[in-house]
Amino acid sequence: MIDIAFAQGQAPHSPTGAILFQVLFLVGIFAIFYFLIIRPQKKERERHRKLIESLKKGDKVVTSSGIWGTVVEIGDRTVTLKVDANTKITFSKEAVIGFQPNYEKKEEKD
Repeated sequence: MIDIAFAQGQAPHSPTGAILFQVLFLVGIFAIFYFLIIRPQKKERERHRKLIESLKKGDKVVTSSGIWGTVVEIGDRTVTLKVDANTKITFSKEAVIGFQPNYEKKEEKD
């Protein structure tokens, strides 16, 4: 039998072009995922790690549950915050998400 596309004067498509297009399409999709999802999450994890490592007594922080407090004690995996005159709460270090707005951390002088 005669192929219809060949009979109409069109050359048959090569499978190499279709495979190349699919590979480029998948690479493009991966690049989009990398720049829109993976890379920003990686930067945020690194920022959070540095924040946790830099905590010291007297820092004014905010936790992931929205509690504002001042660091009074730092353990290996925990941090204790003073949230009121007579109230101290212990949290996991990972619960600290940032410094309080308008709080300027004072750098230690060597």
